[in-house]
Amino acid sequence: MTDHAGTTAAARLVATLRAHGVDRVFCVPGESFLPVLDGLADAGIDLVTCRHEGGAAFMALADAKLTGTPGVVLVNRGPGATNAAIAVHSADLDATGLLLIVGDVPTVERGRRSFQELDHQGTFAGMSRGVFTVGHPHHVAEFTARALAAARGGVPGPAVLVVPEDVLTAPVPTIVSGAPVATEVAPAPADAIDRALALLSGSRRPVLVAGSQVDAPQGRRALKEAAHRHRLPVLVTNKRQDLFDNTDPLYAGHLHLATPAHQRDLVGRADLVLAVGTRLDAVSTQRYTLPDPGTALVHVYPDATVPGGAYRPRLAYACSPIAFLEQLAAAPPRAIVDDDWVRQLADHEAEQARWAPVTAGDGVVFGRVVAVLSDLTSGRGVVTIDAGNFTSWVHRYHRVVEEGRLLGIGSSAMGFGVPAGVAAALRHPEQPTVVFVGDGGFLMTGSELATAVQRHARVVIVVADNGSYGTIRQHQERRCPGRVVGTDLTNPDFALLAHAYGALGLTIGTDAEVEPVLSKALAHPGPVVVHVRTSLTHISAYQRLTAPGRVR
Repeated sequence: MTDHAGTTAAARLVATLRAHGVDRVFCVPGESFLPVLDGLADAGIDLVTCRHEGGAAFMALADAKLTGTPGVVLVNRGPGATNAAIAVHSADLDATGLLLIVGDVPTVERGRRSFQELDHQGTFAGMSRGVFTVGHPHHVAEFTARALAAARGGVPGPAVLVVPEDVLTAPVPTIVSGAPVATEVAPAPADAIDRALALLSGSRRPVLVAGSQVDAPQGRRALKEAAHRHRLPVLVTNKRQDLFDNTDPLYAGHLHLATPAHQRDLVGRADLVLAVGTRLDAVSTQRYTLPDPGTALVHVYPDATVPGGAYRPRLAYACSPIAFLEQLAAAPPRAIVDDDWVRQLADHEAEQARWAPVTAGDGVVFGRVVAVLSDLTSGRGVVTIDAGNFTSWVHRYHRVVEEGRLLGIGSSAMGFGVPAGVAAALRHPEQPTVVFVGDGGFLMTGSELATAVQRHARVVIVVADNGSYGTIRQHQERRCPGRVVGTDLTNPDFALLAHAYGALGLTIGTDAEVEPVLSKALAHPGPVVVHVRTSLTHISAYQRLTAPGRVR
């Protein structure tokens, strides 16, 4: 196989990854990149073998969210690359660094519709920061470094590195791969804070809306300091609930797909919005209805093409959101914020998060499970969520504190939860890791439970089983009352399925079982699946199926 002295392109690729700080790679093995696998054996890089490329790529995406550096996934040509595309798309929307390395067909066969050949440029160009195809063995280190730089970027995102299999085995000069060049987004202009403070001084009901580009330890600190310095209520954007301590008196809530109307109306009363590190996407703005067009807006984002897109901000800065917050935190306060305004936002959020016991005749109301787990973990540890109506219970009743993380993806693609939980448990084995996933989502990528068992990952996977594609059923009841087509599910016994994989399987079928079962699951040293037989009537935290064709 490869020369371990580093005289092949594959060895150079691995050495470049290592030089750039990559310590973990996820993959489904493929024959087109065997030399890279061989090179990883002695490189000091942890190789996580997964069961599906979609799961592997989701693991890399979750790992990137936790580390703040691009996650790396290796896949085979054609089917492997297209299976991983779901995570590439999600990384693009979430502005999260991801490097997809694809072993390609031999150079001489490219463009001839060879076995499993794929047009990677045409497939990935529109959802990535760049597609880099290595045409010569001597260029492999350069292209690997360029792809990693693109994934880090001013605004992070996915990049694709395509390496033909014959290139990987070719000899190259023994050259030490250099360390990455640091790239930083420029700070705000000198007068930016003064101009923002001038707007704040005339504001009585300001809010600070924080998004993805604040997601770093330094950014979280700056967000907290700026908010408290100027007494600014903080709203977090879709799937970014963990940016700000949910128990902080300035926490004003999370803007997501199921944001209640009363909260939208309350936020709509703001007279100034400081949008920092967010694109102001369709979900976070409630389909571009927040903020109101007449509300003063300051928009700070690293990409100059974003501010001034869907909105016309009073002030717009293409600069580092974290640096802007740090400058804001250091500036003397000028705002005279209405105390009633701050209290209304905080009180509404606190009231929403208070669990009031509810029983149902068709299963456990999932909010109880979430509320109990939130109490048992005290909001610490790592929680990953899949997509579906059940997530409304998580966003409403799980409180994340400073030490905690909550990982989801803005694309709302099903299948993220379980792979993300496995990646989190591997990255932070000392912390409890909990996955909230629906029955549909588990059956998409739940096979990564085998990866968790193989790696002895300490992860608790909580499956909300209501026997339905619940989100679609809810829409169906509104648009086609009484006609249930294609949304009913016949599911396995998930606890027995867990046993078959070699994990601990537990079941919750009544309210009385919730706390003892979850306590047992959290105490277990390995992977656990908790099968929760949930109520379909209580289809979400804000909606009920009261009768066929009726949702309220």
